[in-house]
This record gives sequence, structure tokens and C-alpha cells, in this order.
Amino acid sequence: MSAPLVSIILPCYNAHAHLSQALESARAQTYPNLEILIVNDGSTEQETLELLDALDDDIRIVHQDNGGLAAARNRAFREAHGEFILPLDCDDWLEPEAIALLLEAQQAAAFPAFAFPQIILEGDAEGTLIKNYNYFEQLFVNQLPYCLLLPRAAWEEAGGYDESMWPMGYEDWDFNIHLGLEGWRGVTVAKPLFHYRVTQEGMLLSLTCKHHCTLWSGIRQKYAGAFRLSMLWNEWCNWRQQPSTYPLGFLFLWLIVAKVLPDGWASILFNRMRRHSHSQRVTRAMRKMSS
Repeated sequence: MSAPLVSIILPCYNAHAHLSQALESARAQTYPNLEILIVNDGSTEQETLELLDALDDDIRIVHQDNGGLAAARNRAFREAHGEFILPLDCDDWLEPEAIALLLEAQQAAAFPAFAFPQIILEGDAEGTLIKNYNYFEQLFVNQLPYCLLLPRAAWEEAGGYDESMWPMGYEDWDFNIHLGLEGWRGVTVAKPLFHYRVTQEGMLLSLTCKHHCTLWSGIRQKYAGAFRLSMLWNEWCNWRQQPSTYPLGFLFLWLIVAKVLPDGWASILFNRMRRHSHSQRVTRAMRKMSS
């Protein structure tokens, strides 16, 4: 059998600072049948425009007006030629074996699956995050990277990324929940393959997390059936024996807190709790070892 075409898609908005590193990691993949596609989401900075103009023909570029990350990703999925597609942000990068190992894991699954990598933290965080797929936990906290190797059919069945969530964020979390509702499950590779850059100025920390509970409330309303107590109980029973980042019983308590407190207060509490998040704990452990 011939190797299926895999498209690496990069939404780009004024991302010249790190774009070359992301592209070189895509070009360096050991997997042979690749397409690299950039969606220029209305970039305005001259440095980015000049860098895009200077790229070689092995990289395809699609231009559109600025519509946000979800719109750029959806456009990339529509434009991509690959049977499998992997989103990569312009400030992150991949290990050379990433596509080959993720595709191997996806195709070995006995159920409809997407594949996700373990995460190497960069920038303002450090260390390796080891993640397992647990759909129940995913309903409460997003434990998956955005960098998923997806069959095109998975994106289609989930209806793409919700573009109405821009500019606040969490379109990845929303999309991952929708994948689960459509019956897609995540598989992973033990080897860390994905370098994820964390910065205090990035959208996640500077904006999205500050409105966490407001955004999660919207997700719960959107997928109200999945958050009925009877459905949550069933999912807890199904997933309680599977590995998870946090104790699954604690998540029921967090749901009660989020429902009782106003969204703003609950978001403040969430951000205070973030100092005990998986990434924060890993970063502290790494820095303690190196000191």
C-alpha cells in the first residue's frame, strides 16, 4: 500500500518570529508523503509578508482576510489535499519522526481514532507532559494538544472548529469534545514529539484562561446533553479505570463550584488553581532538578 498523503497545516498571522523553525521541522519529517500548507490569516506585518513571499515552492500558501485561528484552520482543512491532516502553529515545532509515528499509532487503532503526541514544553515552561486520552476528563479540562493527526473524516464529522469562539479562544477544547461526541477516540505515542511554546503574552495565558469558566459555561450549554448528570455518571463509569491527569471524582466537585459561583469568580479561582496544573508542576520539578 502507498503511504497516504499527510498535510501539515500552519495558520499564520504575523508569525515571522518563529515560522522558519516550524517550517524546517515540517520539512525534516522522515515520513515521505507530505504536503505543507500555510494559511496567511490577513497578516499585516511586513516581516511576515516578506518571509511568506520568499518561501520555496515546496510550501503552498493560501491568503485570506483575518478571521482568527479557527477560521484559518478550517480554511486549511478545506484546502489541504491530504487524507490525514495535522495542525501546527507557527511558534511550535515537531520532532522528525512525529508524522511517521503518529500515523502508525492512528492506523493501528481498532476504533475511529486520531493520534496526539506527548508534549515538550518550551519558553516560559519546561519539561515533558505525558498525556493519556480520557474522554470524561476532557469534558472538564482540555488535556490534549491542538496538534492532532486527524483523518479528514474526523474534522468533517465534528463540523470543524467553532469560528464563533474567536477572539476568546478554546476552539481546540471545543473541537476535541465534539470529536469525542462523534465517537472518535485519541491514541498516543510514548515518545515526546511536539515542542509547545508557552509565553505569558500568548493568547492562552493572557486572555483565554482569565475567562475560563465563562467559556466552559458556553461549552456546557452547547453540548448540554453530554453534561446531563446521568450522562456524566455513565461516562465516569466508562472511563474511571483509565489513566487521567486529575482524580476524576474531583471533577464533579469542580462542576458544582462552577455552577454555584458567578463565572467571573469561578474563573479567578481557576487561575489560582493553575499553579497546581500539570504543566506548572512539571516545570517546577524540572527547575528544581536543574538548580
